[in-house]
Amino acid sequence: MTQSLAIRPMTRPEAVGHIALTIAEGWNPGLHDTEAFLACDPDAFIAAELDGKVIGGGAITAYGDSFGFMGLFIMHPELRRQGLGSQLWRARRDRLLARLNPGATIGMDGVFAMADWYARGGFVLSHRNLRFCMDVPADRVCEPFAEIVPATDIPFEALAAYDRSCFPAPRDAFLKAWITLPDRKAVALVRDGQLAGYGVVRRCREGCKIGPLFADDADGAEVLFAALAPFAAGGSLFMDVPEPHTDAMAMVVRHGMSEVFGCARMYLGAIPDIAHERVYGVTTFELG
Repeated sequence: MTQSLAIRPMTRPEAVGHIALTIAEGWNPGLHDTEAFLACDPDAFIAAELDGKVIGGGAITAYGDSFGFMGLFIMHPELRRQGLGSQLWRARRDRLLARLNPGATIGMDGVFAMADWYARGGFVLSHRNLRFCMDVPADRVCEPFAEIVPATDIPFEALAAYDRSCFPAPRDAFLKAWITLPDRKAVALVRDGQLAGYGVVRRCREGCKIGPLFADDADGAEVLFAALAPFAAGGSLFMDVPEPHTDAMAMVVRHGMSEVFGCARMYLGAIPDIAHERVYGVTTFELG
């Protein structure tokens, strides 16, 4: 008989510890992802408690009341395959639905092996997001690009509006943290006085990771990539790419990047109406 879990909000220290568990899972978080995740939605983290001990948890991030994202779903290894994770996952889904307006969409990035199971919980496959990796030579330097400026030089309202075209809901608190935290480089592409894209690269437990990479077109994405990649000089560079985006896939192939991981992007509810053609690199698998 499956034991009954106590499902409750995590304390802030518990949330910090839970995010640290992603290192053991090989998820390779950014050095300061915790700060951005908690700035985005401090009430997102849910704990599963058994006999007074936290044995797992996950995030149910609400972006206002119109869109949510499920991520960071982890159970302690010795308690997996006992039905406990299923209890937690369903409880998280239902709690997130209760935080949103009726009919709101929830997204998630799940490992391929679990996609059928998530489908039984109401989620429908949209596409695959694939992680690519390359080694950046230690002597690679960033060439000057007249079109590239620090993202913080752009009026935040303009940057947030561009981000909103590529993401299903406003995420101002997250974005402010994401472009200003340490150990990262955030740049914007400006053409004829208009914002035409932006990207962020951050240091992770292993190497560096680009995310997001949003651009009006392939040429702009290439310039942003060239401005961000040298940040990883002497180490590995990762980027998560939507598989249906042919220009994005062509770009990682052109740079000799190898596929190393992937997730199924799934939605409960309508697939968001965003500028998918601008999304060359996903922001995070954990928060969307």
